[in-house]
Parts: sequence; structure tokens; C-alpha cells
Amino acid sequence: MTFANITRLPFGINVRTLLERELPASGFALTREDRAGIERLLRQHDTKHAPNPPLLNGLLRHKLRISAPAPRPTPLELVVGGSHVTYKITGEGARSGVLSMSPIPLPGQVLVASLLGATLLGMRKLQKAPLLRSDGEISAVVILDVDPPRADDAA
Repeated sequence: MTFANITRLPFGINVRTLLERELPASGFALTREDRAGIERLLRQHDTKHAPNPPLLNGLLRHKLRISAPAPRPTPLELVVGGSHVTYKITGEGARSGVLSMSPIPLPGQVLVASLLGATLLGMRKLQKAPLLRSDGEISAVVILDVDPPRADDAA
């Protein structure tokens, strides 16, 4: 016979709210807008011009599955669509750009419709993550700095 002590949370405590506050510290976190942006990229096949669309689509779907909801208000150190991100890839110098949900590349932007952009989205300042390359190699990327989106920027 097995006995279990069932622990109850105090009245008025919502488990989902408690988890939303704690989970982003251990992985990726996506805002509602970023989740919708990824779903739109996948639904409209806006990843078809990426070097390896099947790999990118798999990464984006995986990101949707493993990412916790971002807390509100969105933390300033979280990389979201429209953020200006400074990052470093292993063996390379620091780079920066504005993270964009657009499928069309523009100078100074890092597209979420790329393996790099898909990886950066939902990371936090000083977080390190594996970076898939279109040739199948794996590097690492670390976020050095994040500037939140400006009000006049559209992601």
C-alpha cells in the first residue's frame, strides 16, 4: 500500500502563474507576440528561402514546444522580436543586429527565419545556447547585450 501526502497550495495561488515566473530562468521564454510571429512564419512558409528550410522549421517548432511563456511585463534582458541584440558565436567576433520576424533580409537585421535568429529568440542576456548551422555543424552562441525594441520599431 502506498501513502502520499498531497500538498496543497495556499488559497489564491495559481500554479501557472508560479511556473511562468520560475521557468524562464532555466531556458527560453517567448512572448505571445513572438509565438504568434513564429506560427505565422511557419504557416505562410516564410522560411522557404533559408539555406536549410526543413532544419529551420524543425528548430522553430521545437522552440515553440520548449519555451516557457515570457512573464509580463517582459524582462529587459529577454531577446524578443525588435530587440537590438549583441551576440558572439564561438570562434568569431561580437556582432549585433535587430531581431526581425520579416522573411525579407535587410541590412542590420537578424531574421527569425534563419537558424541564428530562431536560436536567439527567447534567450536572455549572458545565456549560452547551441547554434545549429545549415551544414549540420553545431557551434555555440552567447547573448552579450540586449536593447529592448523601441516603440516606433515594428518587429
